[in-house]
Amino acid sequence: MTVVSKLSNPALLPRTPAPQFLVFIRHGETDWNAEGRMQGQRDIPLNVKGLSQAAENGRRLRGYFEDEAVSPKSLDFVASPLGRTRHTMDLVRRELGMDNKSYRTDPRLMELTFGAWEGFTLQELAKDVPDKVAERRNDKWRFTPPGGESYEMLRQRIEPWLAEVNRPTVVVSHGGVFRVIRGLLEGLATDAVPKLDTPQDRVFVWRDSSGTWL
Repeated sequence: MTVVSKLSNPALLPRTPAPQFLVFIRHGETDWNAEGRMQGQRDIPLNVKGLSQAAENGRRLRGYFEDEAVSPKSLDFVASPLGRTRHTMDLVRRELGMDNKSYRTDPRLMELTFGAWEGFTLQELAKDVPDKVAERRNDKWRFTPPGGESYEMLRQRIEPWLAEVNRPTVVVSHGGVFRVIRGLLEGLATDAVPKLDTPQDRVFVWRDSSGTWL
């Protein structure tokens, strides 16, 4: 079995000129999340737990805005166009007392695609293509599944989007997207970015050059 060795000197991502105020929410849980299946750009709906997580994140964000005297109407709202992210955005905005019509979607915020691997667990893939699973484990940033994207490819579409954010913004997107956004905001090492935690029951706030979890 051929294994690609880990990079001894992983690259640091260049810090993208950061927006002053950016709120990131990952979509709520789906059945594929619960089963550990590679979801990518497959349009899997929220499950019961995911619906609850989305609504609770909306309440969490409402409390934060009230404490900080931030008017939700002063913010831009943008989501990935996939159903699970739009449904999450709808529930968040409902908790903020806002309608579900006046927010944008941007295809650049879609999750990285796993191509032919979507729908499989890593355990299943390890039985069929162990060399590829080992290759991914040893260089997750650059690894590209058959017909899919690498984290480096995802960076190439997220970095221009992030550079365009010019007003306080609430984003609802995906775990891989969050990892790349945070990596660009903080200038993290590429081998660390794919390992960043991406909880579905928390809200990440980037404000005045630092990040915090709600």
